[in-house]
Amino acid sequence: MSDERRGYLYGLAAYVMWGFFPIYFKHLQPASALEILAHRVVWSVVFVSLLLAALRNWRFLGRLLRTPRLIGGIAIAAVLIGVNWATYIYGVNTDRVVETALGYFITPLVVVLLGVTVQGERLRAWQWAAVGVGAVAVAVLTIDYGRLPYIALILAASFGTYSLIKKRLSLPPAEGLFVESSVLAIPALFYLAWLNVAGDAQFGHVSAGHTVLMVLSGLATAVPLLLFAGAANRVPMVGIGILQYVAPILQLAVGLLIYHEPMPRARLAGFALVWIALIIFTVDALRNSSRNKLRNHSLNKRMATDPAAATAEPIATLPPR
Repeated sequence: MSDERRGYLYGLAAYVMWGFFPIYFKHLQPASALEILAHRVVWSVVFVSLLLAALRNWRFLGRLLRTPRLIGGIAIAAVLIGVNWATYIYGVNTDRVVETALGYFITPLVVVLLGVTVQGERLRAWQWAAVGVGAVAVAVLTIDYGRLPYIALILAASFGTYSLIKKRLSLPPAEGLFVESSVLAIPALFYLAWLNVAGDAQFGHVSAGHTVLMVLSGLATAVPLLLFAGAANRVPMVGIGILQYVAPILQLAVGLLIYHEPMPRARLAGFALVWIALIIFTVDALRNSSRNKLRNHSLNKRMATDPAAATAEPIATLPPR
């Protein structure tokens, strides 16, 4: 099996696991969203600590301690992923799985907007068209819900911003998850202690199966992230961009087919507009990637016959239009 094909299998496995997360978190009720989040954070630290100990990979901590700016970035990333996890769990356990799926459908469009506003990137015309259609979709869904789809927007904004910060930090996935979870673990442990003192904790008081599932939430968090990392190192970014739609498609199917959440015509129209925006976005990305490959191939051929071409016109991606 080729390395790239193995990468696609890793990526598909990660996104399928994320796609069925609503079923997992539904089974963690009657614990509240915050209690589930706190256990997810604490058990993530435990699991990743065991993994790093097995790999004997603790040297990255020295680099972190010598770089205060890196610690600050990780703290911000930790808060963002904590907000994302808490919002997702709340959405699932308040019967809004469809809205959580919407959040991950519009995340790519939010990432594009962050590229413009934060990174100073220039969008191509079709990218602007995709963002515009996405904005119309949010307006339609706002009318349908009678409110802003705030769960979807918080999920998209928090994960999009988290992705931007993670790209700048460039930490490996296991190390990054360990440090981010460790930042959140202190308030999580205080919250769990308070729940137990107040007699409101569900952990250990529902059933043996419920307790096991709460403990395994750390494993369920870490495994797809590690699989995704394996995919990201082997699969082109365009391939990753297409794979990312697997999770929200499955989440939408879970919400509609398993939990029978409503999908009135106006809401369906809003989702259809989101899918149109994503089709525009994906087709444009594929076309741009193909143009870049053709241009780089042409430059490589020129360099083979005329080495001076390397200094006259370096290999690069096409500038945004």
